[in-house]
Amino acid sequence: MLILLFYIGDVLYSINCEKIREIVPVVKLKKVPQSPDFFAGYFNFRGIIAPVVDLCRLIQNRDCQPRLSTRIILVDYQFETETRILGLMAERITDIIKKPEKALIMPDIRSKEAPYLGGIIMQEEEMIQYIDLTKLPACVDFMPIPNNTVPVKRD
Repeated sequence: MLILLFYIGDVLYSINCEKIREIVPVVKLKKVPQSPDFFAGYFNFRGIIAPVVDLCRLIQNRDCQPRLSTRIILVDYQFETETRILGLMAERITDIIKKPEKALIMPDIRSKEAPYLGGIIMQEEEMIQYIDLTKLPACVDFMPIPNNTVPVKRD
């Protein structure tokens, strides 16, 4: 499995590259009043209104720092029978590595508040927290569905 590595603060996180559509620089986002703090806003991605979640705000309760390496990771997710796009803002995107599926070690303790935090991947002596993209969209299910959002077609 190919995984993307990035930091949230000083902690290294990873996601499976299988669901990543594209990684783009941070752009100006349309804020939405009365939305949760971790919802950074919307932006126009090639004619599709893409919602963006600030992973730093979601996980560490602070905004992503404006660094040269801060990016929006566009991932595909299933909404009912359609594939949609969700943007994930993350700091210091560093690398893509290949690991076998069995390298993902599931901990005995799980968080009810953060069910999207999956297992741990070992990289030499470092433990890398895995974010499960199959569970994350349901955890941020507050997002309204814009009327003009069209389903995404996979290339």
